[in-house]
Amino acid sequence: MIYLDNAATTRPKPPGVADAVTAAMDGWGNCGRGVHPEALAAARTVYGLREKLAGLFGCRRPDHVCFTPNSTLALNIAISGLLGPGDHVISTDFEHNSVLRPLYRLERQGMGLDFVSADSRGQIDYDDFERLLRPDTRAVVCTHASNLTGDLVDIDRVGEFCRAHGLLFILDASQTAGVFPIDMERQHIDVVCFTGHKSLLGPQGTGGLCVREGLDIRPFAVGGTGVQSFLESQPEEYPTRLEAGTLNSHGLAGLSAAVDFLLETGPDNIRAHETALARRFYEQVREIPGVTVYGDHSKTERAPVVTLNIADVDSGEVADELAERFGIATRPGAHCAPRLHRALGTTEQGAVRFSWSYFNTEAETDAAAEAVRILAEE
Repeated sequence: MIYLDNAATTRPKPPGVADAVTAAMDGWGNCGRGVHPEALAAARTVYGLREKLAGLFGCRRPDHVCFTPNSTLALNIAISGLLGPGDHVISTDFEHNSVLRPLYRLERQGMGLDFVSADSRGQIDYDDFERLLRPDTRAVVCTHASNLTGDLVDIDRVGEFCRAHGLLFILDASQTAGVFPIDMERQHIDVVCFTGHKSLLGPQGTGGLCVREGLDIRPFAVGGTGVQSFLESQPEEYPTRLEAGTLNSHGLAGLSAAVDFLLETGPDNIRAHETALARRFYEQVREIPGVTVYGDHSKTERAPVVTLNIADVDSGEVADELAERFGIATRPGAHCAPRLHRALGTTEQGAVRFSWSYFNTEAETDAAAEAVRILAEE
């Protein structure tokens, strides 16, 4: 199988990730639930991972790196814990349902909500942020990169807009965390929400949020923390403030090993390799008769994603052919990105997404492009 569905989850994982998970399952106790060696081994590795991620994302305090099972829960925690009725929020048409649905739920409860629109090419006008600004605007919530087209949002520009107007900036870094530069301090980001199983190259069931120092997020869930057990409310201190229940320490052990690989290999080297492969594929398919490619590929900085359709064939049928005949794994359908599909005019057909990781090769990329050519000719 040629695996080109890395925007959904990266595969394979780096050497050592599975071993780290297995070793944790065989030898660890419960992080934060004891002082015996097995519990302390888990606690030390988990805190060490907080330190690595704080450094990676420019978060001043490792104890403000809070773990969740995925970025969806991290986004729910940030959005529901900072916003509410009476607030106004600006978001974009690039968003995944992990951003949209929490925002829509708050909108039904009385929160104001507006979107920076994407045009038929899937591009946004940054001047719309200023046009949508209201006296009661409290935050911008947006993705760093579209999971549908791979187009990046200029988070430097959005962060400066938020700084200038005293707004919170909540960033969904699901598609970029690990290989694209993110600096909370420099880019004026208040919360970075990330998942471990994509560009961070870790196991599924891992993720979290990095929180700016001094920002108080209302707990989304409350329960056991292993500390301050006689309190009737959730402890105020981070990270336990946002970490009710037992952490997935085994998965976090794997994520720690993955981050070690990422840092040793170099995020810039990984990004350059992935970007080159996506560009190589795009250059081969963009002029095939009947093929429509979405997104702005004139920009060199973009997530390693190429999404396309072949004539008016349903995207699910194309993906099935790619898998069954050519052994190529892709992602068809709506990609949990309904607003951008509406902008692109692909709500009925969906689209076929190809996405690369560090472990893909030029030969695999060329084989995928040839498969698209054959299907388009047919």
